[in-house]
Amino acid sequence: MFFKCENFQRVGAFKFRGALNTVSLLSDEEKSRGVVTHSSGNHAQALSLAASMLGVKATIVMPKNSPTVKVNATRGYGSEIVFCENNPESRVETCTKLIDEYGYTLVHPYNDERIIAGAGTAALELLTDYGPLDVVMAPVGGGGLLSGTSVATKGISSLTKVIGGEPENADDAFRSFRDGVIYPSIRPNTIADGLRTNLGDITFSVIRANVDRIVTVSEEEILSAMKILWERMKLVVEPSGAVSLAAAIKIKNELKGLRVGIIISGGNVDLEKFFAEFEVAQ
Repeated sequence: MFFKCENFQRVGAFKFRGALNTVSLLSDEEKSRGVVTHSSGNHAQALSLAASMLGVKATIVMPKNSPTVKVNATRGYGSEIVFCENNPESRVETCTKLIDEYGYTLVHPYNDERIIAGAGTAALELLTDYGPLDVVMAPVGGGGLLSGTSVATKGISSLTKVIGGEPENADDAFRSFRDGVIYPSIRPNTIADGLRTNLGDITFSVIRANVDRIVTVSEEEILSAMKILWERMKLVVEPSGAVSLAAAIKIKNELKGLRVGIIISGGNVDLEKFFAEFEVAQ
């Protein structure tokens, strides 16, 4: 197994790749109006940093239950945060109101070809450094990373299989892929907060064309993968980032003897509760 550790990326997740690519490609007029997005954290931080680096105002819509570590980091990069209810509909509605009122340019977290292209550079680097690989695995929520991974992988090696990993408790991508229609993510109840989003029409189309399979994993399997990464590899990985390894472990018998690339999507874990409990114990 060869791991692409995007927990070491700027803002602690692969999202910086797509955000910087997208903001860089905006027109001067679009940049002058400012950008807006909706995100539970990693894309929020990524767009905040990218916009800050390029001198563009950023407003971020975040669900009220977003991890504190991600909210603080997003605010720390200089963005204005507008909170919304904890569901995909509220994210979109709040974003739309801000666009109508202020004329912001939407930088979608995943359903944008510029985002997908940026995300795909993680797989491109993985294959360039360690290829040829038999299988490349990545988590899937909105599908930006898996889409980009699939395009980059198949573009380099059409015989390499691309497999997505998804929580059983938020399995809309698995069902959409299986049935050929986009299912909404309704009340996703998973510790992998970054994978609670719906597929977009663009990401769904790319995934259908290039991805070989999506494997679902339980909450226990996600936590077990996190524990392995923390204890064995000394990597701080968030639940969403551990889903790709959890999926690989689930189908490990099928992967025996193969060269497998695993994309670890991010490492932004909220440790405040842990340290609070530790201090109490002391």
